[in-house]
Amino acid sequence: MSDARAGANDARVLCSCAITGGMSVPGQSPAIPVTPQQIIDSAVDAHAAGAAIVHIHVREPETGRPVADLELFKEVLAGIGERCSAIVQPTTGGGVGMTIEERARVVTDCRPEMATFNCGSFNFGIFRVHHRPEMAPWEIEYLESTREYVFRNTFADLYRLAELFREAGTKPEYEVYDVGHLYNLRHLADQGLVDFPIHIQFVLGVLGANAASLPQLVHVHATAQSLFGADGFTWSAAGVGYPAQFHLAASSLMLGGHIRVGLEDNLRVTGARRADSNAELVTKAMTLAPLLDREPVDADGARELLGLPARLGGSPAAPTPPPAAPTPPPAAPTPPPSAPDHPLAR
Repeated sequence: MSDARAGANDARVLCSCAITGGMSVPGQSPAIPVTPQQIIDSAVDAHAAGAAIVHIHVREPETGRPVADLELFKEVLAGIGERCSAIVQPTTGGGVGMTIEERARVVTDCRPEMATFNCGSFNFGIFRVHHRPEMAPWEIEYLESTREYVFRNTFADLYRLAELFREAGTKPEYEVYDVGHLYNLRHLADQGLVDFPIHIQFVLGVLGANAASLPQLVHVHATAQSLFGADGFTWSAAGVGYPAQFHLAASSLMLGGHIRVGLEDNLRVTGARRADSNAELVTKAMTLAPLLDREPVDADGARELLGLPARLGGSPAAPTPPPAAPTPPPAAPTPPPSAPDHPLAR
């Protein structure tokens, strides 16, 4: 078995840190990085604390509004790459009204080692966030607008995105918010648009998708195994909110998966206190690994685990060659075992 195909018996564990996100507003916490320099500094500090992957969104520097500005992405990706060896993983989530080509420009122009690949459409509600007095009017409007927001990822979008990733030589991290997204991904594999082994990020706890609970994590993991085979993928889990972020981190460690933390998904380090930084969240999560006999890896170890080329120096956002040929998918799926439903509660 190759390192990239290592499964539940592999003691190694990588930590990903989602630095700033696009579905939160600065008024929720002063710790949320906003400017390019703040995002760079926060990513470098998170890497020093143990994050092998730093997941990147960008924001309008003056207001903190989430944007998908290519020049901001270039500045942030280059700035992180100059200061540390982390795998720098930009989002392709884009913004409202953007075409899939516009959303993927960070892939086609920057050709990063990895980037996120969202596997399906769903309601994405953040309107339940408490309105703080320090929030600007646009922030409250932004939160409330998600009562009518659908995160759009049609099959046409998925087909095109798969082509653009392959042309750029960028490894997708497949974002799965709902179990149905796994069947979308299986369909892409059946069309020859997926190169195995793959890396899946389960993001659980968004209002509009699967809950952040152990039964749901077990369900999506078992479904992925039935669709792709135990050796066909590596995986990580992210819980949205507190205490879900750390509960799912512990659950993932027990089940043989990897972990994602960060201010994109959760703003608290304890129930009584908001986190001061991404590094603080990484530090807390990584204390769990040795307690469960898991061995944290650095960025180079993560590259080996994920089947990425070794970093030869320079920016992680530097162009990488495309794969020589597509890898055939595993055998056709068999129906997964049913699992109990679980209410979405945060």
